[in-house]
Amino acid sequence: MGLLLRLALALTCVCVSVHVYLEVARPLAPAPLPVGWPIRTGWDPETENRLEKREGRMKGRDEDSFRNRQRKVHRWHIKLQPWAKQSHSLEDEAKRFLQYITRPQVSCTSPRVSPDGAWAVCLDPKYSLTHRMQRKQCRVYSFGLGTNDRNLERYLAGSGCEVHRFDPSLKQPHQHYGEMWLHRLSVDWRDPNPAVIAQRQYTKKLATILNDFGHRQVDVLKADMESAEWKILENLILEGVLDSVGQLLLEVHLHWAGFEVAGDNPSVVRYWFSLLKELEQANFRLFHVHSDPTQPHIFLHKNVFNASSTYTFAWVNTQWMP
Repeated sequence: MGLLLRLALALTCVCVSVHVYLEVARPLAPAPLPVGWPIRTGWDPETENRLEKREGRMKGRDEDSFRNRQRKVHRWHIKLQPWAKQSHSLEDEAKRFLQYITRPQVSCTSPRVSPDGAWAVCLDPKYSLTHRMQRKQCRVYSFGLGTNDRNLERYLAGSGCEVHRFDPSLKQPHQHYGEMWLHRLSVDWRDPNPAVIAQRQYTKKLATILNDFGHRQVDVLKADMESAEWKILENLILEGVLDSVGQLLLEVHLHWAGFEVAGDNPSVVRYWFSLLKELEQANFRLFHVHSDPTQPHIFLHKNVFNASSTYTFAWVNTQWMP
């Protein structure tokens, strides 16, 4: 009996020694998870999807922030073109300007022209407007003072465009008639002065209107601003808003310099020409020109150069990809 007890104790000591040796010799392993916990051997699909979506949202916000920063980087002055000739004469400046505005830069195989021939949009398939109309994603801004032909707006509204007409003479701030939105507002080259409270001011810069309405793009921008067009065009250029416009339709008046346009006559025409060259540098190309035969041929208060005092232009942004 004593011999058996001693053998059992010796066997026990051997087993304990072997167990201790094995525990010390093998590498450390992570502690086991409690029963019921999932063992993560790689990316969890749901977590990965959430991260990808979050990264996508962050990327989108970064892109929007970049665009906003681009839009906020304003210039103070346009780039004036060199004088037409060293003489700095009105005749030389007017000749260059009139040659430039009467020569379309691109052809449009499918223009839609208003009955009077003045206003036109380009429906050429190589540009975006036709495709946007088919997808019901087209947006139109129409600014006009006084009476104006609305045939083009009605056509665009009936063809799938969201049309916004701006008229500061309206009694209500906003009205919705059929396929058009009407707003008691107009476009200007500056925002209202916040210090002027008593006077009702229904004008804003285009960048402010776009921001207020939550719109990032306008497929067609039409404006007849009765001699305010030059300063408004200058504001669109300086604030980089033209990047948001697909086609620009503009009526210009040549019988005088325009509101708040200073300088002698040759300087004024050089300024007009420089604005149009800025449009060209912003990838806008002239495809339609119309001179109003009913208007007198007056150029800066002078009955010279045989030029109508009113022209209507249409440009297409050749790099516009909404």
